Amino acid sequence: MQATRQEILDYMHRHGEATVRDLANLLHLTPTGIRQHLAVMQRDGLVAVRETRGRVGRPALVYSLSDSGDALFPARYDELSRLMMDEIRSIAGSKGLQSVLMRVAVRSAEPYEPRVHDLPLRERVDEATKIINERGSIADTRGNGTDEYLINQYTCPFPNVARTNSGVCALEVEFVKHLTGGDARLVRSLLRGDKCCTYRVRPSHPDASTGVQRP
Repeated sequence: MQATRQEILDYMHRHGEATVRDLANLLHLTPTGIRQHLAVMQRDGLVAVRETRGRVGRPALVYSLSDSGDALFPARYDELSRLMMDEIRSIAGSKGLQSVLMRVAVRSAEPYEPRVHDLPLRERVDEATKIINERGSIADTRGNGTDEYLINQYTCPFPNVARTNSGVCALEVEFVKHLTGGDARLVRSLLRGDKCCTYRVRPSHPDASTGVQRP
């Protein structure tokens, strides 16, 4: 990162937002020079901009970090996740940890339930794949015979945590199971050296592919 732009990012991280005047005073540059830096940072997706109206004059532009810009700063979510999983395991044992992860998977799937409810299995698999992509992973799907589908997930959402706590893989399988409403099994795994995590999805009962629920 170019030094001046890093200073701009640091300022926005500390103060939440900045105007061209704020940054010009901070860096002892002309407003034109600041705007040139901000234009590059907007192009790179690091900075967002909005208009704010003062009491007089034209609306002022206020700049802040985008999600991508904020992600450049260190976050210790992976460390926190690992420590919490270790503590749950030490208190409740491996079965207790597994139970917690399954409940987390269900909670994670709940907001998407209206999108998949009452769809036939094929459409639920397609929608589940879209949801996985929306959540920041790269995934695709294909049929693998009658009433059997594969979801290929090429990026792990928890790569650093999974290396030390492979139980999070079960969380993702359960998430896929609830989205698709089918019998989801992990048949290939990035953690085992495969090129993707592959979830094989089959109907959970004979009529699942038609969306008909047996009593």
